[in-house]
Order: sequence, then structure tokens, then C-alpha cells
Amino acid sequence: MIHLLGPAVLACVLAGIGVYGILARRNAVLVLIGAELLLNAANVLLVAASALPAGGLAGLEQSGLEQSQSYQDPLIPGQVMTIFVITVAAAEIGVGLAVVLLLFRARQTVELTEVRELGEASPNYRETP
Repeated sequence: MIHLLGPAVLACVLAGIGVYGILARRNAVLVLIGAELLLNAANVLLVAASALPAGGLAGLEQSGLEQSQSYQDPLIPGQVMTIFVITVAAAEIGVGLAVVLLLFRARQTVELTEVRELGEASPNYRETP
């Protein structure tokens, strides 16, 4: 069993880089990559949590006597949730890249600061039916 500090630090680093990518970057592709890093940080924590004995962190203190008596869940819920998150992330990146591709075709740019119609009222935007 590995120590929980390593996966926790890795998840924190991934989450920090992801939040920086979302908040500081204005390129739509880099913002999507930041969102993917956040999801991967959650995946690392889910897999690390699935390695805990029954009872979670409280089970670590009693692990001396009950380690051999504790049973493993055959479904491995943390890893199953990780596969679910990977599936959601794949769908999210597919839709996100489709939006970025449409944005690039329409505006010839993927810079989010130049596309004010997505989030703010633009003074020169006109909707043509």
C-alpha cells in the first residue's frame, strides 16, 4: 500500500494547474485542457480513496488486527467511478472541441477575449434571422 500523501499532492498539483489554465488562459483549447486536468485530479483522488481499507481513514488506525479480516469490495468503487469520470471527460472534450472548431470557423480565432457574444452583451452584435 502506498502512502496517501503522494496521490494527494499529485491531485493538488493537477488541480492547481487546471484552475490556472481555466482562469488565466484565454485560448479556448487551453481552457479545455485545464478542465481536463481538474477531472484527472479527481480521478487520482478516487483511485487513492479506493485503496483505503474498509472504514476509510478510520480503518487505517485499526489496520493491525482487522487488516486480514477486512474484505475488499469486488466492484472497486473508486476505480469504477474513475472510469465513469473518464467517460464524462471524453464526452466533454468532444463537445468542447466541436464548439471550439465552430468558433474558429466563424471567427477565425479561438481567443475567448475576442468573442464577447458568448458571455457578455456586445454593442456591435446583431442577430440575423
